[in-house]
Amino acid sequence: MIGTVVSGDPMNINFPASSFERVVVDLLNEDDSQEFVDTVISKYGRIDVAILTVGGFAAGNIAETKTSDINRQYKLNFETAYNIARPAFVQMKRQSQGRLFIIGSRPGLDARNGKGMVAYGLAKSLLFRLADILNDEAAGKDIVTSVVIPSTIDTSSNRKAMPNADFNAWVKTEQIADIIYFYSSEQAAALREPVIKVYNNA
Repeated sequence: MIGTVVSGDPMNINFPASSFERVVVDLLNEDDSQEFVDTVISKYGRIDVAILTVGGFAAGNIAETKTSDINRQYKLNFETAYNIARPAFVQMKRQSQGRLFIIGSRPGLDARNGKGMVAYGLAKSLLFRLADILNDEAAGKDIVTSVVIPSTIDTSSNRKAMPNADFNAWVKTEQIADIIYFYSSEQAAALREPVIKVYNNA
């Protein structure tokens, strides 16, 4: 498994080096992203699964949201995904097989959930259109692009931001990983699910 990190990333990823390869990549840079995917293909010969998790959040209603805010969210949530999805998808078409998972959001799925999150919701909504386009282009091949939509994720930062919430209703990162693993498995090979809602009880 290969995962990208940003230069100077403070996040501590406690996976053994034998099963997880960390690579520093600027996913906002299209050329760097392409070079990363090319290196993976050169080393391993194929890409079976790509999970695109990079993104960012910003609150703000219409009165508070400028085009610069929308552009910032577009870059963080759409460009980072597209910069990897495009070359990974091209490789999967060569193989005639592959699974792409993009992390979406409720505000991106339905504008009614995006109240007070205008820039974020607009940027995330493009990921669903991207998945539609990729699935249409991959018709007839064993290639599926799915948008995974978690509810509130049980993380330390979310607990700190919402200390009075019911943490048991949130979805755990392990649950999201397990669902993606299942959809990547042979047991799920016949499924063509473009939207996967991982809400738990939130």
